[in-house]
Amino acid sequence: MRLSNGNIPLNTRLILNEEIHNIRKETREKEETNQGSLHCAVVKRKTYSELRSCDIGGLADEIASYDTVVKDIIEYVSGPFKGKTYDELAKFVDKFGARPSGSKVLEESIDYMIQLTQDEGLTDITLENVEVPHWVRGKEFATMLKPREKNIALLGLGRSVTTPEEGITAEVVVVSSFENLDAAKYEDIKGKIVLYDPIFTTYGETVVYRSQGATKAAEKGAVAALVRSIAPFSINSPHTGSQTYGENVTQIPTAAITLEDADLIRRLYNRGETIELNIKMFSTFDIQTSRNTIIDLKGIEKPEKLVIVSGHIDSWDVGQGAMDDGGGLFVSWAAPVILKRLNLRPRRTIRSIFWTAEELGLVGAYAYEKEHRNEMTNINFIMESDEGTFAPLGLAVAGTQEARCIVAEILKLFESINASALIEDDSPGSDIAVIIRNGVPGASLHNDNERYFWFHHTEGDTMNVEDPDELDLCTAFWTTVSYIIADISVDIPR
Repeated sequence: MRLSNGNIPLNTRLILNEEIHNIRKETREKEETNQGSLHCAVVKRKTYSELRSCDIGGLADEIASYDTVVKDIIEYVSGPFKGKTYDELAKFVDKFGARPSGSKVLEESIDYMIQLTQDEGLTDITLENVEVPHWVRGKEFATMLKPREKNIALLGLGRSVTTPEEGITAEVVVVSSFENLDAAKYEDIKGKIVLYDPIFTTYGETVVYRSQGATKAAEKGAVAALVRSIAPFSINSPHTGSQTYGENVTQIPTAAITLEDADLIRRLYNRGETIELNIKMFSTFDIQTSRNTIIDLKGIEKPEKLVIVSGHIDSWDVGQGAMDDGGGLFVSWAAPVILKRLNLRPRRTIRSIFWTAEELGLVGAYAYEKEHRNEMTNINFIMESDEGTFAPLGLAVAGTQEARCIVAEILKLFESINASALIEDDSPGSDIAVIIRNGVPGASLHNDNERYFWFHHTEGDTMNVEDPDELDLCTAFWTTVSYIIADISVDIPR
């Protein structure tokens, strides 16, 4: 999951903007039109470097010389390593399924990954204990009592408190924004269930109603809060996610309902109908010990300098965590594995981190940042994959203009697999945002994930979402980018 505080500005978007998006679309359309031909029309799009007039001097020639490394790794992943990432991910997901924070199955899955890594001859492994939240979902029910009886599908949000045994029965007030809620009189909200039904725009803009909705509704006297699932598409599938109670407010039960049920309730509400729901939600909460997993492939010249690749190993309790974040976990596992197999040892250390307890608040990342705060200057670059591992398109990059220009030059090497796009994003990724705020340059995987939020935090997050060929491309791309950044003669500037 990409956890957002809702404050990511709208300008953190594709620098290769709509014009370039249209060129890419045109390219695909021409390629589809020419299927079966060996001479498909290709439209050459401008790179970030060309658009920004980047000038990095002789470093550009040095980076260009890595074209053979790019070719070798892509050929290896499409040859001897073909399907390996997918097969290992499938075995992992099929064996463990969902891996909630603080659960026994999460710790067993961490042990499994340690053994899998050791089997590849990588033994420089460090485990760091982390105290993590352990929220366990119990039985959950919602029934519309008025104006007609209907079962309502819902999923409680992380750390939600429970209802009384008999549940909560109350009238529903529908609001589309916090501004609507603020404008309402206290007596109009007191004792009611607030339903937020904002239409999905982007995850960063819309998720605030899930993460902050219960607190804001409680401030107005509401007895429970519901949110229209944070997703652009649904087949009556509710999407769970994390929420945080504010200080000095009553903690009220909170859950997500489906797009279909939210839209039904909105239509009834707009017609002036009285809508009454009964909600029953039960859960338990305690603190357990988990572990961040750190795997190092030591650099041959500057072993103290780190290029980090990462993904989180925990998942929500619904679905199987194949997409969020099994794919990101396994491309980050594969990077040092492939480099060791090919005997490619970069100047700097490649560090793979499997973050724990990301879903309930980036807990593992915060613990790592606290533990390693005095070592931040040694992190040359940090990468994370946590928004799917569909066909790679490039990177979303945080850092100085010079840093982005260097990364853009590296991305030119991936034009053959259509993965040369650079997005300017001051807060890419989820866990790595905790590190990047210290001035560390970094990037998240930018991939063809238009349908990512269809399955995000639902029972639909299964292996059926993953594609073996696209996962191979992500593996080759992730491995090669991290190797080049770790091996070039200069550090990424800050």
